[in-house]
Amino acid sequence: MSGELYQLIKTVHIATAFVTICVFTYRGSMKLRDSEFTPPLWLKIFPHTNDTVLLICAIYLATSSRQLPISTDWVSAKVVALIVYIGMGMVVMRFARSKTQRIIAFALAILSFSYIVLVAFSRIPTNGFQLSLIQRAPLPLNATAYNQ
Repeated sequence: MSGELYQLIKTVHIATAFVTICVFTYRGSMKLRDSEFTPPLWLKIFPHTNDTVLLICAIYLATSSRQLPISTDWVSAKVVALIVYIGMGMVVMRFARSKTQRIIAFALAILSFSYIVLVAFSRIPTNGFQLSLIQRAPLPLNATAYNQ
């Protein structure tokens, strides 16, 4: 695996991810504003082309670094969040029957995408989502500490 090729593909992956969220935000905003919004043909085709490049880069990066979803928890978390993002995007663009449904799906899609980015940078699937109960300090063995 060439380090230069890996870095190039990683850069393309990051750039296409940025374009993806920008285009989704624009199309989703237009759909929230006007449920009858029909994007021009190029705006219907371009996101699919961009997302295909994004997915191909992701597959290359995962396989060449041997960080497959089956064996790497943070990659698995990204794949699950990607499925949620795609599903919520479909609700926003096609299946929502009301503006409220569209707003909720749009917010969930943006949150899913944000989670994907956070996990990509930290490589920690829980990334701040742990329950505060888990992080609580253990109780002291000396019961008199509570009587003072």
